[in-house]
Amino acid sequence: MRFDVVTIFPEFFAGPLEYGIVRRAREAGLIEACVHDLRAFTHDRHRTVDDRPFGGGEGMVMKPEPLFEAVESLVGVGDAGAAGGNAAIVLLSAAGKMFQQETARRFAGLERVVLICGRYEGVDERVAEHLATDEISIGDFVLSGGELPAAMILDAVTRLIPGALGNEDSIVNESFSEVAAHSERARHAVPLQRQDDSLRANEIRTTNRGILDYPHYTRPPSFRGWDVPEILLGGNHEEIRRWRRRCALEKTWRNRPELLDGAGLGAEDRRLLGEITSGVRNPR
Repeated sequence: MRFDVVTIFPEFFAGPLEYGIVRRAREAGLIEACVHDLRAFTHDRHRTVDDRPFGGGEGMVMKPEPLFEAVESLVGVGDAGAAGGNAAIVLLSAAGKMFQQETARRFAGLERVVLICGRYEGVDERVAEHLATDEISIGDFVLSGGELPAAMILDAVTRLIPGALGNEDSIVNESFSEVAAHSERARHAVPLQRQDDSLRANEIRTTNRGILDYPHYTRPPSFRGWDVPEILLGGNHEEIRRWRRRCALEKTWRNRPELLDGAGLGAEDRRLLGEITSGVRNPR
């Protein structure tokens, strides 16, 4: 898979591309990430990429010409519709649709993603209307530019590419995971003697979509008087599973209650959620 990042600050990406999963995926040849200086696609002596807004107003607006030229030099299109089904041209914008895990999954199925990093007061609307296939925001807040969102999207998509993670099961129980899609792949990767347990676990977790992750603990078992929950030390896997599921539901109810509406909760989940909302304590 190839990522192309179009920015006026190419040096910014020297850091994000050189660490962790993204670096390993690049070294393994799973992804290619190319950063392009937008100013290289200008034709005046000052390498101008912005101008005053028509109709007046604050700030400067990024010009359409260098952005169109930059993207068209990469994917060879003059219109968003010509990009085809194997590429996305993404404009990072505070006015865009919210980036979600489902968006990351969609991008991970493509061959190429071009990330356009906006700056200044905004980007000429013709870029959003006639060049970009997606206009994406990463949250209800305003940043100085699209470089940070582009790095975040690149990371989120890369980790979904098969082989990018050392342990593919790492994505199974993550926040916003889609286990139903993962369970079929996992079925063929598990030895026969372990399939019964694995399939049962995946069956239990097929309603995990949209639920936040459960709490994680490691050594030491006691830190500054705060102890690891006893249930995690007992070795009873079924009790641990129920405890983790309840904790995940409780955290979702507390931090992101709107996610519960579309989570497809089963009978056990509904019972646990009823206990949570009525104030019944989780065993420790």
